[in-house]
Amino acid sequence: MGIGPVRLNHAVLFVADLERAEHFYTEVMGMVVTVREPRARAAFLRLPRSGNHHDLGLFGVGPAAPPRQRGGIGLYHLAWQVDTINELEQARRILAEAGALTGESSHGATKSVYGADPDGNEFEIMWMLPREQWGEFENTAPVDRLDLAAEISRWSGVATAGTIG
Repeated sequence: MGIGPVRLNHAVLFVADLERAEHFYTEVMGMVVTVREPRARAAFLRLPRSGNHHDLGLFGVGPAAPPRQRGGIGLYHLAWQVDTINELEQARRILAEAGALTGESSHGATKSVYGADPDGNEFEIMWMLPREQWGEFENTAPVDRLDLAAEISRWSGVATAGTIG
C-alpha cells in the first residue's frame, strides 16, 4: 500500500537571481509573496485563489550556478491549472507579452500553453475539460495542435478547477 497523498501542495525551484524570479512569478503569473527568508535567500509565493500557505518556493543560488540542461534528469515542468478556457486564453496573451510563451497543445482532456521563467524552468498553464466530457481521452494523452479559438467557442465560461473528480 502506497502513501496516498491527495495532491501536490507546492513546488520549489532553485533560481539564479531571486529578485528576477520573484518579479517574474508575481508580475507574469500573478502570485503574491507570502514570506521572504533572507538567511536562506528564499521567497515563498502563493496563487491568489489558493488555499495553500505557499504554492511555490524560490531559492536563489546565484548566477554562477550551472543552467538546467533541457532533456537532462530532473523536473521537466510544473503545470498550473486555470478555471476556465477564457483564463487559458488570457494566460497565452500574458506569456506572449512577457516573451515567455514557448508553445501550446491539446492533450485531449486538457488544453495547454507553455512558458519558461527567466532561468529556463518550464511550466504549463492548463485547463481541463469537465470530467464527464473526457470520453475517449479518459486513458489517452495526445499531443495535438491547440485550436484555442474553437475551444473558447465551445467551452467559454465553463469552470472546472473546483470540480476535479
